[in-house]
Amino acid sequence: MNLGIEGRTAIVCGSSQGLGLACAEALAGEGVNVVINGRDAAKLDKAAAALRSTARGNVTPVAADIATAEGRDRLLAAAPVCDILINNNGGPKPGYFADVDYDTWMAVLEANMIAPMMLTRGVLAGMKERRFGRIINITSAMVTTPRPHMAPSAGARAGLTGAMKTLALDAARFNVTVNNLLPERFDTDRQVQMAKAAMARDNISYEEARKRQVESLATKRLGDPKEFGATCAFICSAFAGFMSGQNIHLDGGSYPALV
Repeated sequence: MNLGIEGRTAIVCGSSQGLGLACAEALAGEGVNVVINGRDAAKLDKAAAALRSTARGNVTPVAADIATAEGRDRLLAAAPVCDILINNNGGPKPGYFADVDYDTWMAVLEANMIAPMMLTRGVLAGMKERRFGRIINITSAMVTTPRPHMAPSAGARAGLTGAMKTLALDAARFNVTVNNLLPERFDTDRQVQMAKAAMARDNISYEEARKRQVESLATKRLGDPKEFGATCAFICSAFAGFMSGQNIHLDGGSYPALV
């Protein structure tokens, strides 16, 4: 299926590995010119080389910390005409509400709420003018199903979701869509980190922590990042202009509610 986005330009944040890289790979395979991003220049260059082996569009790596204004400016400068923005950043460490201090909250909000809002603000006017834009925020299942030990993630990402909903309502008439992808238990380094956190929190082995991850899902398997990337690419497509303001769960059918 031709998604109708060949020749478009995308900024994909946090894309040297994991779900961000999966999104960049799917978009590059559709002929989109992708600007990929990460803080580790060596890891980013390695990812860019791998992407170029299959990409049908250009691949431009930009090493930058998007939690800083300087990093965001550097990333935006690499794509003066940006048609697609994938907001993504490393998830915060697990933490119970009472254990999260002021400085930690500020760092989490900067990385997982303020950064995507400022990047969106930087590309929005051009998207409206060209009458095409796709903004996707990779958030978390914690937005709709918070857990006590995930207060930082739930708080920052729920705030981002609320702000982005206001934008979705305003931008739709310009063919600019704003959607959120809510992953749960994809087989990436993030789940390795979460397993190690569970080991310390619950006094269990690594094997038991990984087993619990799998058993928590209706599919009884972790998600494949390629599945996530393919969904992202479709939502960026020319055929997804009537879908906006949505929270899309990618969790193997595990979300327990109706709405």
